[in-house]
Amino acid sequence: MAAFTFEIEDRGLEHIGAARIDGPLVVVERVRDVGYDEVVEILDSAGRPRLGRVLDISEQQAVIQVLEGTTGLSNQTLHTRFLGESFRLPVSRQMLGRVFDGLGRPADGGSAALAADRRDVNGLPINPYARRYPREFIQTGLSAIDGMNALVRGQKLPIFSGNGLPHDRVSAQIVRQARLLEEKVDFSIVFAAMGVKHDVADFFIRNFRDSGALARAVMFFSLADAPSVERLLTPRDALTLAEHLAFD
Repeated sequence: MAAFTFEIEDRGLEHIGAARIDGPLVVVERVRDVGYDEVVEILDSAGRPRLGRVLDISEQQAVIQVLEGTTGLSNQTLHTRFLGESFRLPVSRQMLGRVFDGLGRPADGGSAALAADRRDVNGLPINPYARRYPREFIQTGLSAIDGMNALVRGQKLPIFSGNGLPHDRVSAQIVRQARLLEEKVDFSIVFAAMGVKHDVADFFIRNFRDSGALARAVMFFSLADAPSVERLLTPRDALTLAEHLAFD
């Protein structure tokens, strides 16, 4: 996996040591000028960085949720650096055809995506009145969906696979075959999977690459062996990029 760093100005708010480490949580005392949901870089005794975010803040201490686990961290040698903003994802069209992990870091061996814009993954509310009325039918090639639960551009539709057709095959078939019938437009798909095993992730990547669908898709994978808290950010990463591709 390629190295990935957040391009955030260092405010110099670095603390050494922690009051306690409890599961995925680290408690740091005597902090100042720290905000809720702020990104934190944590260095272990070997100098390797891990990402976290501020889960709770008070006048006396800050509770940090470590997104990559606390195994190997020590109360005495732990370094925390508060980066001054919430999680942001670099977004660009150059991310099409790429595979990323649940935190938006390259997982295909490539370099970090070049992007002129970095978006807050928490998003901003969209005025419903400003949205176009959903009319464009998306053909998936699955008769049960197209005939009974039609997928329309601009809407969200839950799709559940039944007995005899695993969810991974259903998802892969939709990505391969989805197209708009009445418009000739660039149709991109942002695909996010959480809690999947490595062999399932490999199936999706091979399937999309062999069919040519990967060229117009972006994939986010939070694998089964990744920390569970990472999956809170994976759908936000996917929606942030999808909104960029759709509106910008």
